Amino acid sequence: MIQALFRPRRRILASAGAAALVAVLALPAAAEPMHGIAMHGDPALPADYAHLPYANPDAPKGGRISFGAQGTFDSLNPFIRKGAVPDGLWGRNAFWPNNVWDSLMVRSWDEPFTLYGHIAEFVEVPDDRSWVEFTLNPAARFSDGAPVTTADVVFTFELLKEKGLPRSWYKRVDRVEETAGGKVRFVFGPEWDREMPLLVGLLPVFPAHATDREAFGESGLNPPIGSGPYMIADVNAGSTVTLKRNPDYWAKDLPQKRGFDNFDEIRVEYIRDATALFEAFKTGIFDVTKEADPGRWASGYDFPAVRDGRITQVEIDTGVPDGMNGFVFNTRRSGFDDIRVREALTYFLDFEWVNRNLYSGAYARTGSFFQGSALSALGRPASDAEQALLAPFPDAVRADVMDGTYRPPASDGSGRDRANFKAGLDLLTAAGYESRDGELVDAENRLLSFEFLAIDKEEERLALSLQRALRLVGIDMSVRSVDSAQYWERVLSSRDYDMMHWIYGTSLSPGNEQVGRWSKIDAETYGRLNFAGVSDPAVDAMIEAMLAARSQEDFVTAVRALDRVLISGFYAIPLFHAPAQWIAYWDRLAFPEAHSLYGAVPATWWAAEAN
Repeated sequence: MIQALFRPRRRILASAGAAALVAVLALPAAAEPMHGIAMHGDPALPADYAHLPYANPDAPKGGRISFGAQGTFDSLNPFIRKGAVPDGLWGRNAFWPNNVWDSLMVRSWDEPFTLYGHIAEFVEVPDDRSWVEFTLNPAARFSDGAPVTTADVVFTFELLKEKGLPRSWYKRVDRVEETAGGKVRFVFGPEWDREMPLLVGLLPVFPAHATDREAFGESGLNPPIGSGPYMIADVNAGSTVTLKRNPDYWAKDLPQKRGFDNFDEIRVEYIRDATALFEAFKTGIFDVTKEADPGRWASGYDFPAVRDGRITQVEIDTGVPDGMNGFVFNTRRSGFDDIRVREALTYFLDFEWVNRNLYSGAYARTGSFFQGSALSALGRPASDAEQALLAPFPDAVRADVMDGTYRPPASDGSGRDRANFKAGLDLLTAAGYESRDGELVDAENRLLSFEFLAIDKEEERLALSLQRALRLVGIDMSVRSVDSAQYWERVLSSRDYDMMHWIYGTSLSPGNEQVGRWSKIDAETYGRLNFAGVSDPAVDAMIEAMLAARSQEDFVTAVRALDRVLISGFYAIPLFHAPAQWIAYWDRLAFPEAHSLYGAVPATWWAAEAN
């Protein structure tokens, strides 16, 4: 039947009217110019928006902000494989913006994944998102005054594809073409997905007239010509980089830039040692720090500048998910292929003891793979839509996870909570284990034992806290630390591990990366990131629903359903996360009352003295 359907098509294409028919079939679907594009649904702001909601459009200009960073740098090109590049040139997140280069569109950090027009004044996409077309703003200029053209966009994409850092989405672009009216179109190949227009929208644009194509792939310290709000003014190799605000910046009065780029100067200073870096902040060498050490945040800020109010500590709540941080079971291993064993071991990890003794009580317990965000199922009963999505898999989600009452086990903080130990041992008994001569063995007298594979001292320290508890009930957990090369050989190439530590970083717009982490096909393929060996049709179905979602409502439904299935599978012993974003800053700085969904956005801050 399939052959019969295809034969007439071959005969038609061979006829005299074939060329006309092919031309009709090749026409792109209709699309309307839009001021922005969202991953799901529509942008939150209307076409005539005045400014982004977390920016103060009346923020004063002037002054300087200085940042500290650990390490060093030897290049000013963040788009290539070679060299270490200083922070502050090309944006990585809300904290570090695009200062030197502009992109086709700009991200709103107050929405999960939405872009608004920038170098590209308008964007057009068909319903299936098989292509995207950008209309350039005729006012867009490089820092040398030359206009940004469609030829520059094409040049940039081809250059990055050839010599830039590898990006998987480059291969999904079939062709790039300049079209009439200052437009450039990206047409995607057969493996495109709905995220592609947004990924292309984040493309920087280089000046073809001032970029050495042959030398682009080599690191160096020659200041580039960009189109962003700042220009590189001074470089002290490996130590400091100073940016000066471009007074002729082409976009300074546009809505997406009102209240941004308020400092005349940005300085980033590099210090190799973490302790020295903190001491430099304490003495005022730089203005702000984003703290990552829970112990230091809890007790390390008791010094004069904090006590007298010159330095302020703030904890900023965000809507960004904290991914699962946990001890991951390799379910391909005998023993860990039994969900009762996996659940049992969660009762022996005493989070309260670990948090108090190792981290000064600064962390919160993780329980979800999308912790602390609207995507998390934790504490939420499943909606009707979730239940319908999960209905074909009646055994995939536990009742307490479905009704939102599940929480990871809490303890009395003693390191040997009797109630938790009993709950864990009851599960192990149900799985066929019993205690003999102080050891937990199965019906064939085989000891319940496994190895934890660690890559550094911190992982080893964490694992030892679990080892101590398991030893009390007769479980033999060994801890082996190996170097990086051996670790990744065992984890990726041979799957030779029982348990490992991993943090599943995520965002408000999870996508294809979830396939690599959880799908059946990736569980069976070496070199992939399905560390737990998850092979569950319910997981695959929820990921498929997530990737197919068109509306934000359907997307959230699918991700929460995925979260419920993963939580119910006990693929990891949940650990912890920081409860907020930790920021400390000197009183030389001021910032808007409203923070973004992603937390602090220093590009919207200003010098307090400029008020």
